[in-house]
Amino acid sequence: MHLRRTALAAVAALAVTFGLSGGASAAGGTDTGSPGDIVGAAPTSFHPLPGQPTNTRAWHVTYRSTTARGTPNVVSGTVIVPQDGRTGPRPLITYAVGTVGIADQCAPSAGFPRGTTLEANLIQLLTARGWAVAVTDYEGLGTPGDHTYTVGRAEGHAVLDAARAALRLPQAGLGPDTPVGIMGYSQGGQAGSWAAELHDSYAPELDVRGTATGGVPADLLKTADFNNGGVGAGLVLMAAVGQNAAFPELRLDSYLNDKGRAYVDFLKSHCVVIDVAAGLFKRIGDVTVRNPLYEADWQRVLRASALGTHAPDHPVYLYHGVIDELIPYEVGQRLRADWCAKGATVQWKSLPLAEHVAGVIAESIPAANWLAERFAGRPVRGNC
Repeated sequence: MHLRRTALAAVAALAVTFGLSGGASAAGGTDTGSPGDIVGAAPTSFHPLPGQPTNTRAWHVTYRSTTARGTPNVVSGTVIVPQDGRTGPRPLITYAVGTVGIADQCAPSAGFPRGTTLEANLIQLLTARGWAVAVTDYEGLGTPGDHTYTVGRAEGHAVLDAARAALRLPQAGLGPDTPVGIMGYSQGGQAGSWAAELHDSYAPELDVRGTATGGVPADLLKTADFNNGGVGAGLVLMAAVGQNAAFPELRLDSYLNDKGRAYVDFLKSHCVVIDVAAGLFKRIGDVTVRNPLYEADWQRVLRASALGTHAPDHPVYLYHGVIDELIPYEVGQRLRADWCAKGATVQWKSLPLAEHVAGVIAESIPAANWLAERFAGRPVRGNC
């Protein structure tokens, strides 16, 4: 009975934190232009709850980015700017949302007008500070193709290019000298951390002052093993779908049994809360004829999304719940150790009583306070 209550609480918590979203528009072509260039923009609205006013202006954008293989693509997202009468420069947060699902209707930009993307409550805390926010939908979520869920390099590109797009959107009133912060948790923590590692090579012109990420699945193999048969088992197959979307030569379908193929179809039609509920306590062996995680090609691409191989060129605020039931605490500790060993400035915070969703709620304000200090130019030494 206790295990059942824990599972239901986890599903409910995911619903509160990540929410369900509505439909999104398709993207244009990828033939010309540079990463971050605007393909299309249209006014939209930003509501944390249905009809809730936020005194902001928002635009749904499609912008050029780059796949994990280095080829051009187009990604969608949302740029949100407070209407507070402020003139001149203001900080920009490029915000990476946590897992919403792999169906197009789950895209964050789809839920903002309806007030159904409940991570918008955390984003509103940022706009209330007078900061502009760019929120990527990630590759294939609201644009053609499957969502490359958990493919770190693709996510990092999308996060950095969302910032570029916001700076190039004339209506937003931002400029190239705008100070930028990177923020995200869970899948967003992976995406934001990849953006931090890629910044100096991929988007060095962005004035990134700091990155704040938490609950980071920095090692996908360890995270998959941890969730096999557990509360987050549905996320394992979602990750397999995402990796296969980026690397179709993995041939996921050849590993799935009939139950697995039906479950993939289900995942592609629903959002995270329903997906997690449907996948509770499933094991990889329940949906496959053989385990792809034992195969060299799968292990290679999953390791290609591992974090900690390159030090971010700016300070990082990194946090993790000790009793996280979805992303092992040890994975977060290892990322800290790897970055510290490579000379990064890391402010690490352990959250002794926090499971996965409690971590993002507890740290939303402290993480933003830390970014505010970076925007103010205050020094940070870290605690490596």
